[in-house]
Amino acid sequence: MIKVAILDDYQNISQEFVDLKKLSKKFEIKVFHEPFKSQEEIVENLKEFEALLIMRERTKFTKEIINDLPKLKYIMTSGMRNKAIDMDAVNHKKIIVCGTELSINSTAELTIALMLGLARNFKNELDNMYQGYWQTTVGLELKGKILGLIGLGKVGTSVAKIGSAFGMQLMAWSENLDLNKCKELNVLPVTKDHIIENSDYLSIHVQGGERYENCIALKELKKMKKTSFLINTSRGSIVNETDLILALSEKIIAGAGIDVYDNEPLPENHKLRFIPNALILPHLGYVTAENYSNFYNQMFENLESCFNGKPKRVIN
Repeated sequence: MIKVAILDDYQNISQEFVDLKKLSKKFEIKVFHEPFKSQEEIVENLKEFEALLIMRERTKFTKEIINDLPKLKYIMTSGMRNKAIDMDAVNHKKIIVCGTELSINSTAELTIALMLGLARNFKNELDNMYQGYWQTTVGLELKGKILGLIGLGKVGTSVAKIGSAFGMQLMAWSENLDLNKCKELNVLPVTKDHIIENSDYLSIHVQGGERYENCIALKELKKMKKTSFLINTSRGSIVNETDLILALSEKIIAGAGIDVYDNEPLPENHKLRFIPNALILPHLGYVTAENYSNFYNQMFENLESCFNGKPKRVIN
C-alpha cells in the first residue's frame, strides 16, 4: 500500500474535506500538523513516503531535500504553481508533480476586507469594544480614493472590479502590464513611481520571485503619502519587512494590511504583532472551504490518475 503524507495541515481539518477513513483502504496516510523546523527534520519524517500532498509554499522542497527522499514518486500541490519546489530536481528524478484548481475570489475578497478594516479602524475599534469603550476613531470611505494595483493578473483584475464597484479610482503598474486589460477595466496604466506616490491604497498582486523581491522597500515607502495604506496579500518577499516595520512605527505611512510574511507561520515575538497601525492576518488569502475542498479532493484524484497511467493537472 502506497504511503502518503499530508503536510502542513495546521488546522487539522483535511479530514473535513476528504474521507480519509475511506481512502485508507487504498493509501497508508499520515497527516502532519506542524511545520518542520529544518531540512534534516523534513527528510527524517518523509523518507519513507512515496507521495506528498502539500499546501503551496508552506514547506520548501530544495534539490537537497528531494535527492534525500529515495522513495518519493509523486507530489500533489495546491494550485497550479509552486515556487517552493525545485522543478529541475523533481524532473531529474522523474517525480510527477500535479496541481489543483485555485479560486482567486478568496484572495481578492480578503484584500478588500483589509482595505475596509484599515479605512474603518477595525483593529482599534474591536479592541476598544472588548474593553468597554464606544466610537473612539473616525473612519474613511473608499469611494473616490485612489486604488493602486501592483499587478493586474487574475487577482489584481478581481480587486480592480470590486474597487470600481466601491467607486474608487484605479491605476496599475507592473513590469509586464497588459494595456488592453487596463483599457477594458478602466484602469490607468502608470509608472512605478507614480503609483507609489499617488495611491491612497497600494495593493500588491504580482508573483513572488527575484523579479519583485524587495519591490517595496524604505525608498518606496518614503515616497508614499503619509495618509496612504499598503496591502500585501501576495508574497512576503515583495515588501521589505524590516523597512515596513520602520515605516509603520515612524508613521511614514498611515498603516498596512498584511496577510503574507517572510517566514510563516509568523514567529510569536515578531514586531509586526505589536504595531498598532498594522492589520495582520495569518495568510488567510486562500483559506476557504471552497478552496480546501478543491485542494484535498483533487490532490487524491490526481494521485489516483497517476496510478492509472493518465496523470491529471500535471505541472512538470
